[in-house]
Amino acid sequence: MELKSACRMFLFPVQMFYYIVRASLAWLWPSRRKDLTREVVLITGGGRGIGRHLAKEFAKQGARKVILWGRTEKCLKETAEEISLSGTECHYFLCDVANREEVYKQAKVVREKVGDVTILVNNAAVVHGKSLMDSDDDALLKSQHINTMGQFWTTKAFLPRMLELQHGHVVCINSILSQSPIPGAIDYCTSKASSLAFMESLTLGLLDCPGVGCTTVLPFHTNTEMFQGMRVRFPQLFPPLKPEVVAQRTVDAVRADKAFLYLPWTMHALVILKSFMPQVALEEIHKFSGSYTCMNTFKGRT
Repeated sequence: MELKSACRMFLFPVQMFYYIVRASLAWLWPSRRKDLTREVVLITGGGRGIGRHLAKEFAKQGARKVILWGRTEKCLKETAEEISLSGTECHYFLCDVANREEVYKQAKVVREKVGDVTILVNNAAVVHGKSLMDSDDDALLKSQHINTMGQFWTTKAFLPRMLELQHGHVVCINSILSQSPIPGAIDYCTSKASSLAFMESLTLGLLDCPGVGCTTVLPFHTNTEMFQGMRVRFPQLFPPLKPEVVAQRTVDAVRADKAFLYLPWTMHALVILKSFMPQVALEEIHKFSGSYTCMNTFKGRT
C-alpha cells in the first residue's frame, strides 16, 4: 500500500503537467463540438437581455426545442414568437424561480407538454445596485432567492432526469463580480459568489456521472438594461460586452463541454492578481479603475 501511495504521489505532478499541456493544445486546436439537434433547452430569464440572445443562439445552432421561463409574459411571448418564426419550436411559461413550489410545478408541466429538458440554463438574475445600509431587507432577500436559491430549485427539478438519461448539461450565467466584488452592488456580488460556489461543487460532483456536464460563464459588465446606468471609467480599455457575444461564446462553451468560461479572457489576469496581491494594492486598483463609483449612476431595469 505504501509503495502504491508513493507511486501515486510521484505520478501526480506528471499528470498535472499532462492536463495543462492537453488544455493548452485544446485551446489552440478546438475539439469537435457537440451536436445540438437532439437538445431541449430551458432558459430562465429567457424573455430579455442575455437570456433572449441565448434563446436565439441555441435556436440558430440547431437546438430541437427552446423553452423560456420568466416573470414578464410580454417579453417571453415576443421572444418565443421570434424564435418560432426562425423555424425552431419554442414554448414559454411564466415562472418565478425564487418560488420553489412554482418551479417544481412548472417543471412537471414542461415534462408533460414539451418533454425532457437536456440543457438547463440558469440565467435569471436581479440587481438593486445599493450599498448594504441603503438596501431594503426584502430587496436583499429577493436577490438571494432569485440569483442563488433559484438555481437550487431548477437544478433539483431537472438534473435527476438528466442523470437517468445519462445525457444533459447545466449552465450558469454568473459574473466576474462573484470573484471581484464592487461597492454599490453588495446583493448581486454576494449572490453571484454563492452561485459560483454552487456550480463549482456541482461540477465536481458530476465528474463520475457519464454524459452530464456543467458550464459556468463569468462575464465582465454586459451592456443590458439590467445594468443600465453603470459606468466604467476606461470604456476604451474595458468596453462593456455585447449580450449577443456572451450568448455566442456561452453556446460554444456548452458544445465544447467547457467547465468555466471567463469573458473576456483577460479576466483570468484579474483572478490571478487577486490571489497574491496585498489588499492595499487591490484597493488602489479598484480606485484607479473607478469601481468604487461605477454604480453611482446606476438606474437598472425600468
